[in-house]
Order: sequence, then C-alpha cells, then structure tokens
Amino acid sequence: MRKNSLSIHSENILPIIKKWLYSSRDIFLRELISNATDAIKKLRILRECGQASDDATPLEIHVRIDKKAGTLTISDNGIGMTEEEVEKYIAQIAFSGAEEFLAKYKKETDADPIIGHFGLGFYSSYMVAQKVELKTLSFLSGSSPVFWTCDGSSSYEIGPSEPKERGTDIVLHLGEESAEFLQESKIRELLDRYCSFMPDPIFLNGKPINNCEPLWTKSPSACTNQEYLEFYRKLYPMKEDPLFWIHLNVDYPFRLQGILYFPKSIQQLEHKVSKVMLFCNRVFVADNCNDILPDYMTILRGAIDSPDIPLNVSRSYLQIDQKVQQLGAHISKKIADKLTSLFKTDRQAYIANFQEIEWLLKLGLLHDDKFRDRVKEILIWKNTTGEWTTPQEYLDRAKEKKIYYCKGASASKIRQVYQDRGIELLTTTNPIDSPVMGALELTLNVKFQCIESELDETLVDASREKTLLDSDGKSIATRIADLFRAELPKELKIEAKSLASDSIAGLFLVDEQMRRMRDFGLLTQEKKDFAHIGRSFVVNTNNKLVQAAHRLAAAKPDLSKRLALQVYDLARLSQKELEQDEIEQLLARQQALLEELVEG
Repeated sequence: MRKNSLSIHSENILPIIKKWLYSSRDIFLRELISNATDAIKKLRILRECGQASDDATPLEIHVRIDKKAGTLTISDNGIGMTEEEVEKYIAQIAFSGAEEFLAKYKKETDADPIIGHFGLGFYSSYMVAQKVELKTLSFLSGSSPVFWTCDGSSSYEIGPSEPKERGTDIVLHLGEESAEFLQESKIRELLDRYCSFMPDPIFLNGKPINNCEPLWTKSPSACTNQEYLEFYRKLYPMKEDPLFWIHLNVDYPFRLQGILYFPKSIQQLEHKVSKVMLFCNRVFVADNCNDILPDYMTILRGAIDSPDIPLNVSRSYLQIDQKVQQLGAHISKKIADKLTSLFKTDRQAYIANFQEIEWLLKLGLLHDDKFRDRVKEILIWKNTTGEWTTPQEYLDRAKEKKIYYCKGASASKIRQVYQDRGIELLTTTNPIDSPVMGALELTLNVKFQCIESELDETLVDASREKTLLDSDGKSIATRIADLFRAELPKELKIEAKSLASDSIAGLFLVDEQMRRMRDFGLLTQEKKDFAHIGRSFVVNTNNKLVQAAHRLAAAKPDLSKRLALQVYDLARLSQKELEQDEIEQLLARQQALLEELVEG
C-alpha cells in the first residue's frame, strides 16, 4: 500500500475555470475588484496593528480602458506583493492568500471580513483575457517591483518590473471575442451591478463609480424614512415607493444585515422568484434570495448581506446547509414580528396595507407552522357591515364557537336572511381563504361555516313546514321535491324545505369540505370536476314560483316543468354557478317561458 499526493496540471485546470467554474463571464470583474478590495483591507489591518506605515494616501481602486492597446487594467494601492508572494499566491492555483491572512489576523478581521477565500478569483480573468500581466510592489520596506505574466497555458514568466507605487496592477489583454469589455458603458454596467456597495472608492477612467454607502450597514435608529426611500429607489429605480420596510441587523448566531421592503401593487403570485438581492461582504452575489427566503416571501424586495452565507467556489450560488435554513427562519420571524407590531400599534395602517400583504400572510400560514403561530391572531377579514375583524374578535361578539362567512362581497338573499337575524358574516374573495380557515380551525378551536354549505337552522321556518299528507300518503314538500327531482340532474340531491325567507326560490348548498377542495383546486389550478360532488339543491316550499309549479303539475305539466327549471336556473345565476354559454341558454329559456305566459 503506497501513499501519495494528487497531481494537478494547470493546463487542465485553467480550461475548467474558464468554461465551467463561473456562471457568467461578467463575474471576472467582480472577482478582480474583490481582490483589490481585500488588498486595501489587509493594508488597513496591518496599519492598525502597527505593522505598516500610514502615508495618508487615499486608498482607491482604478479601472482603466485602453482601446488602442486592447487592455483593461484594474489597479489598487493596497498591500501589494513580493516576488515570493506572487509565486505563492498567483502561481499556485487555489492557494488562498486571504485564508492565510485570516488565520494570522483572525481577531482583527472578525468585524470586517476578508472577501476572498478560495484562491481562484484571479484566474477568472482568463474567461475574457488572452494574456494577463501583473505588476505589483509590496508595502514592505525595501521591496522590489515584480512583473508576472501568463497567456493561460501551463507556463508563466516572472521577474523585475519597472518602479511603481505600492499596490497591484492587473492588465488584461482582450481579444476580439471579448471586445465588449473595452466599452466603457459595459464596464460601468458591471461595476454598478457588482460593486456599487464596495467599501473603497472605485473609479472608471477617472470617474467615480460607487458613491453610495449601503444603508444596511447603518444602525436602524440612525436611518430616516427618507433614506430608506432613497435607497429603495437606488435598488429599484422604476418602482413605486414601498409600503414599509424591515431593517435586519443580527450578530448572533450568525451575522446578517439587510433591508426588506414590502412593495405596492403585488397581486397574488405575480412574482414567483424573489427580488431580494443577495450580497456577501457587500459584494453582489445574486439578484434573488430564493434559497434563503421561503417561497411565500417572494413578493419582498430589498437586499440581504451576510459574510456567513455558504457560497460555492465561484461565489455565484449558495450551498444549502443548516445555516441557510437558520437565516430563512430568522428572517421569517422578523417579518412576522414587524407585521404583528404594525397591527398592534397602528391598526389603520395595517388595514390600509392588508390587501398588499394578504398573500404573504396566508401563504406563510399554510406553509410554515412557526410563522402561522406568530400571525394567526392578526389575520383579518371584512364583514358584511364593512368592518375589518379578526376571527377572535368575531368569536368574542358571537354566541357560539362558529364563524359564518360568505363568498364574495355582492349582496344575496341568503346573506340577507342572516343579517336580518343579526348574525355577523365575514366575506371572502380569495380561493386561498378556504385552506387558511381550515388551518385556523385547528389552532383557534373554532368552526368556519360558509352560509352556502349547509342548511343552517337560521334559514329554516319549521312552523310552516308542509307536512300534511295527501291521499297517496305524500306531503306537499315531497311532491315538490319529486317534481324538481324529475327535471334536474340525477346526481344532484334535491330537498324541499320551508325556508324563513319567501323570496328565496331555491338555493345550492355545497358540503364545506368539498367546497374547500374545490377552492384549493382553483388555487392550484388543478383540473378537477367538482360540478356535482357534495352538492344539493334546496327548494323553498314557501316561494310563490315554486308553489305555482306545484299547482300546475296536473293541469299544465309542461309549464310546471319549465317553471321548475326556471327556479333552478335563477338559483344557479344568483350563486354564480353558470358559465357564459349556460347564461345564454337560460336567457333563451326565460324568454320562451315569458312568451308562453303572455300568450296563455
């Protein structure tokens, strides 16, 4: 058994880095600017430790384009390198100088972390460059300038360079296939995208780029509303001002900063992809936080920055682990706390914004047990008198542990019966309300009942039941039920009842559980046919039209049948059970019936 070390051939590694390591060629500029930022940060740390002199020169990063020479140069006046360090950190692929520095100065870098970790960022330059030159001078007294160059092959050249000031220049020689990176507009776009919030001044051909300090680095108490709005406009220039926001500032058990905004005019599932930007040490990583934020928070906008997020080698994607889950759980808690605080301290503002945040609350309640427990008391519905109320407030006013609700905001005869008897009704206009109410039944120990789900005693007038039997041993109610049963779909359950309101000719009832299944099908766009499952049709024996159909059954059976169908059609129409083509058929039948009645 022999033991040996793996061999790595640069002629094989560089093509892999060039083609597969990074998701986009554009990232090369982010990586080189990050390296320059680290070089400056290291110098500052050494100065604070008394290991480097301070000459008061402004620490800056400069990007220069030379179209004539076909070069793009990234310069910094940070720590610089000696020839030995160039051999160690540049000539050895995947050997991270940042990691070595962190190990040596861990205490000094805890509050202000170093960006680099993998020792590969420099080689991202070969995604766009045919040849790379490096000119550097270390901060160490007596150091000599060093020149290094490589054309992407397995060999490089290193030697003395012409005198220069402390720091590093990286010169990329670009070919025709990378000519776009010699356009100032393109480089400015990339710098704006990836480097807007870098801590050190960045200049492009002498013009400043990053003049905006990220607001999330400030204490929430030090930020004004105007600053929050201006920062939102910088992140989303073309969007309406947000409703409100949450400033995240966490030190334990992980470091997390950020600002999350609740935008205006977000409907249902308009955005299935998160618009919250992800940063690591102020370096742009991704334009979404899908792997951190739960799905129900995709409507949020803003920025999250954490040095503790586990990134892959290219710093383009998250590596999902327990820490990412903890981040998501903590953000979820902060969102719930913010909404609960708003509900308790400014209920009017909460109500005014509720339709914008409704989907987040309700989806979160369905998908996250901890979130549900935090927000279950702040869900509100409008009742039929126009007031917004929570389920608990409804129960405090009611005489029983039951909450009555109706579908939609339009008036109906059934609804009027409940209101005439002083029974409060909540109104629902969203398919998601059915599963939400189902979840709340378990946590609040209450029953939600749609007024069109079962024949509640409120709707029945037992004193006028038609129970008297005729010579055949059948009651009027039975005869009426038989009449309608003969004309209506066989799978529909038919009942004839004495309803409290004579104006109601007939009404459809859908079993509560089946109604919720149907609403869930609408929500998830499942193509299931719930047309007749769990449905019944109740005919009112006290309604004049129904009574007329019963009286005409013997003398004019055809007219009687048509009146029965008319009752059925009107009930379907009033309860929005008709499709467009069925409405047209109803109108034709109604016109024919009226013509017959006029002629008769």
